[in-house]
Amino acid sequence: MGSEDTPGGDDAGNDPRGGAGDGESAAEPDALPGVCVVTHPLSSAGENATRTLLNVLAAVTTVSLVTADLPEGSSIRDDHPVFEVSERGAGQSNVLVAASRFLRNQIRMAARIRERDEEVVLFFGATSYVLPLLFAKAVGKTVVVEPRGDVPLTLRLNWERRMPAPLARALAGLVRALEEVCYRAADGIVTYTPSMAAELGLTRFGGKLYPDGARYVDTDAFDVRVPYESRGEVVGFVGRLDEEKNVRSLLAAAQRLPESAEFRFVGDGPLRGELEAAATDDRVSFAGWVDHGEVPEELNRMRLLVLPSDPTEGLPTTILESLACGTPVYATPVSGVPDVVREGETGFLMDDPSPEAIAADVSAILDRDDLAEVSRRGREEVVSEYDFAAAARRYRDILSSLS
Repeated sequence: MGSEDTPGGDDAGNDPRGGAGDGESAAEPDALPGVCVVTHPLSSAGENATRTLLNVLAAVTTVSLVTADLPEGSSIRDDHPVFEVSERGAGQSNVLVAASRFLRNQIRMAARIRERDEEVVLFFGATSYVLPLLFAKAVGKTVVVEPRGDVPLTLRLNWERRMPAPLARALAGLVRALEEVCYRAADGIVTYTPSMAAELGLTRFGGKLYPDGARYVDTDAFDVRVPYESRGEVVGFVGRLDEEKNVRSLLAAAQRLPESAEFRFVGDGPLRGELEAAATDDRVSFAGWVDHGEVPEELNRMRLLVLPSDPTEGLPTTILESLACGTPVYATPVSGVPDVVREGETGFLMDDPSPEAIAADVSAILDRDDLAEVSRRGREEVVSEYDFAAAARRYRDILSSLS
């Protein structure tokens, strides 16, 4: 998982291209330039987000993937041409080893790009991969950069737990400088939503910015199975149990909720053991990792999904999936979130991520008498703006503009 994930995978695992999106793409699949997607080494979260993008692009044109460290058993290998430059990513090694792997992977990626026929090279999440990006430009490719979140900030927060803060900030600053080179050199920059573009400081790139790339949700798989009025007072979290999700504060808040409320953590991660040990209230439960096909069932149990994430997020797929299931979301207003979670309309925005404030706000939200309307509006928003057909239209428009 990570910044854009759900416990059992991404909505792209149930490929909806045989549905609404298929008819639109089949008419002229070769009219647009082919796309070679380049990613950084993929965790399970990165794999899920990449699969989503590949499936959308494959609905409108030809697509391939150049990557490193693709998880074993990934269905991406069966669905798309994949070229792996290494079975190792930067990993959790010391900085010098990680930097060496980072450089070697970039050189290998440049070699793979040289072999590809696609006219467009899209760097997805790999926003600081200067060498392959400049090489792609040099050989006449159209280069697009699509961030998944604030990479330098994510790295800085992780590095500060492993090294002195000044060194972590300096290294993160170097990564941000590499990103700046990539953004300036790119022919196009795609973000999920306009708010994400603004938070990452990308609106200054004007004409080459495409701020409506967004995500998609399989709105058939993620649907309202349990009427909102019939649900119990279950509040929950769905995602990876790690530092950037602020799950420690969330547990403390969960144990402050009214006795009538239950709290359910759905997902796994490095902090799961710590959280389970600290949970002293039997109204707090842990589902662990669940198959992606079971995520709609989990979301349909809830009256509210809570995501107190750090400002490293892009637009978590979990939010779209929750709204598609008619489950309102209470989340921090980071990156692209405010474009989807609109206060009091499709969900609620978190001003203060402290345990006390979260508990008080959740209690107030559960007492509202218009939650069923919020549930309905959230579902309508996702169906109209974030289903597969809508995502395919957006990327068709982007590629048409670039060609």
